[in-house]
Amino acid sequence: PRSFSAAELVRAAPAPLQPYLRLMRLHQPAGTWLLYLPCTWSIGLAAAPGCLPDWSMLSLFGVGAVLMRGAGCTINDMWDRDYDRQVARTASRPLAAGDISTFQSLVFLGGQLSLALCVLLCLNYYSIILGAASLSLVITYPLMKRITYWPQLVLGLTFNWGALLGWSAIRGSCEWSVCLPLYFAGVMWTLVYDTIYAHQDKRDDIMIGVKSTALQFKEDTKQWLSGFSLAMLLSLCMAGMNCNQTFPYYSAVAAVGAHLAHQIYTLDIDKPEDCWKKFASNRTVGILLFIGIVLGNL
Repeated sequence: PRSFSAAELVRAAPAPLQPYLRLMRLHQPAGTWLLYLPCTWSIGLAAAPGCLPDWSMLSLFGVGAVLMRGAGCTINDMWDRDYDRQVARTASRPLAAGDISTFQSLVFLGGQLSLALCVLLCLNYYSIILGAASLSLVITYPLMKRITYWPQLVLGLTFNWGALLGWSAIRGSCEWSVCLPLYFAGVMWTLVYDTIYAHQDKRDDIMIGVKSTALQFKEDTKQWLSGFSLAMLLSLCMAGMNCNQTFPYYSAVAAVGAHLAHQIYTLDIDKPEDCWKKFASNRTVGILLFIGIVLGNL
């Protein structure tokens, strides 16, 4: 019997479309959630006390997250197609496998960015400028693994831009005392989950000369992840205090801390399947915090 998973929906699509859907990772929605959830936090915190978040804005940002994550994956695969062929986990990606050409992926990228621009133009002028400013990060992030052992930090700066953009879309500008701690918390969160993710490929990365925090931290990974998690929790508390959040919010922050502690304690950095499982479970972290924000506002 067919399921309604994202992977199953991609497999059910017409054959000519499937390489493009896989190029934008529509069959692996975990990354889309991790891009989208910081937007929901910001939109939720920007809501008036006693009110639910703006559902139309949540929907708009959801569409934008799918498009921009897809565009980011397309750019990444265009930069990395030669590397991807040398890594077992990524060798079947459409560009690496030769299912589509570089020119076709470039045209497809143009389409995704054009649709994302349409979404951005639905926002206020401040948010349009702020959103456009993130494009340089989206384009340059895939190069960072060639340059530095901290590409996960650049990914964090890129993936959590919605923590700034969501607030400005609701309020017309950023309240930096709230948005900056929230953004910093998101960056720390990305360092946690993407370091875990990078441990899947560390053996291949050493052979082909690609850098990551997984290779930088090695056996000290859990200590580093614990430090990033503590920084995330403290920043979330600061953001909450600066916008007068209430008990349910701080309860959610505590639940996030417990989830991260369990992730780190039980993580086996030498088992790729466990790294993937822990990475994907971070969607729960983001949803817990969003629920706490909504209840705290109410």
